Amino acid sequence: MRQLAEQRKVVQLWRELEKQAADVAELIALGDSSLEAEIQSEVEKVASCLDELELEMAFSGEYDARNAILAIHAGAGGTESQDWAQMLMRMYLRWAERRGYEAKILDISPGEGAGIKSAVIGVDGDYACGYLKSEHGVHRLVRLSPFDADHARHTSFALVEVMPEAEADVDVKMEPDDLRVDVFRSSGPGGQHMQKTSSAVRLTHLPTGLVVSCQSERSQHQNKEIALKILRSRLLDLELAKRVEERAKLKGERIAAGWGNQIRSYVLHPYKMVKDHRTDYQTSDTEAVLDGGLDDLIAAYLRSTLGGEG
Repeated sequence: MRQLAEQRKVVQLWRELEKQAADVAELIALGDSSLEAEIQSEVEKVASCLDELELEMAFSGEYDARNAILAIHAGAGGTESQDWAQMLMRMYLRWAERRGYEAKILDISPGEGAGIKSAVIGVDGDYACGYLKSEHGVHRLVRLSPFDADHARHTSFALVEVMPEAEADVDVKMEPDDLRVDVFRSSGPGGQHMQKTSSAVRLTHLPTGLVVSCQSERSQHQNKEIALKILRSRLLDLELAKRVEERAKLKGERIAAGWGNQIRSYVLHPYKMVKDHRTDYQTSDTEAVLDGGLDDLIAAYLRSTLGGEG
């Protein structure tokens, strides 16, 4: 039923685009010069919509249409990298907002002094996983440090993981005996209630050794549900990685989660540039990118996968 609903939505979008194109053709046929501005505007709208729909046709991955779970981890470097991880978190939240996606911080581990050690974000929307899979890998920042008294140039790293949101009991089956549940007191900010009660939850999946914790909500029940959601996505991601090993390929290019796999550099000093090392796409408008303007970078990556298994 989910797949049927997705296909109906796609068909409806193409039919609407077909109608828009027909309307523009009728305006052009009128030959009225006073309509030139309106016609130009409508042509641009149709072209933009067509470009996006053609891009979505490149999504051949089994889970590209799904919601996404995005995890950000600060690299070595203490406050510098933790601040960079927080900048990336803001960038993805702004990107989701621009696209009309619903994004929610599912869990966050504050940094020591500034930034974050890690964060997990749920991004809900059509093809959220398909678009965000381009972000999977290591992101590098070069800038003058705001935390260094000498304002020396620093290089920071953060790892971004992108996983499809798993459907309970469909994509992943977990037996109750497979889980160990531990509860503990929240260590982060959130008021006395969170810090005085054992509301934080840690789940250990015994067969794989995967550990997921959540302490962002006030109640133990809410934290457990979020932790289960993240764990299911990690298990699904693990299964996808196994398929890669077995077949030596996967629908859609998959970037290893290793720290040595740098996909993009963000340079703020001595010049301004964001460069994607997989596509060679670059822009000097670093502020726009860090404010969520990722669409051109994402589109360049998706187009680079066309012709393969995508």
